[in-house]
Amino acid sequence: MTVLEYVLIGFFVGVITTAPVGPVNVMAIQHAVRSGFSHGVFVGLGAVVADTIFASAAIFGVAAVTNFIEGQFRLIEVVGGALLIIFGIKIWNTHPHLQKSDNGREYSYLGDTTAAFFIAITNPGTILVFLFIFGALGNYRPEPGDHFGALMMIAGVAAGATTWWIFVSAVVSHFKTRIDDRWLDRINHIAGVALIVFGGLIYLDLVVNGISHATGFWSHL
Repeated sequence: MTVLEYVLIGFFVGVITTAPVGPVNVMAIQHAVRSGFSHGVFVGLGAVVADTIFASAAIFGVAAVTNFIEGQFRLIEVVGGALLIIFGIKIWNTHPHLQKSDNGREYSYLGDTTAAFFIAITNPGTILVFLFIFGALGNYRPEPGDHFGALMMIAGVAAGATTWWIFVSAVVSHFKTRIDDRWLDRINHIAGVALIVFGGLIYLDLVVNGISHATGFWSHL
């Protein structure tokens, strides 16, 4: 695996773990609608810091127990794939509400970032999602001891999450008169499908590798 590949994989993970519309996404969208693009981005940056911490803990945690993971890799794929599909279905069925009016309240950049960070860092589900995604990557994650590769993948996660917040804040601030709860539902539907597909690809890998192993077994008889 090259450095660029680690960054790109991390980037994809950063986007799909950030896109589901939860409290921070709603907060970022509301602030972008009320106060403009930069306020939406600063809300997102608070979540990026939290996600980077979670991603670091997950990827280095996976590396620390890599021998166990290699021995239980199929089980982890089965459980991880199922959880990602369940999470995707849950995201699909989540219907966030956007409140556009806030009685003229003004927001500070530091307050936006800090509030979003604490909302994100207190969500234990995020670390589990990162753990199962990195655990299920198999040969596509950095080797044990490859700290530079791990850091590049973490940088990719941060870049993907930041790109998402910039994109959302730009779209929302530009089309703020058209943003409503149905728009949020569409985002969750796309994010839910992405997680379901990711989980499905894990099961596809299990099936393909199972067929490959079976073919190899019979060829030696």
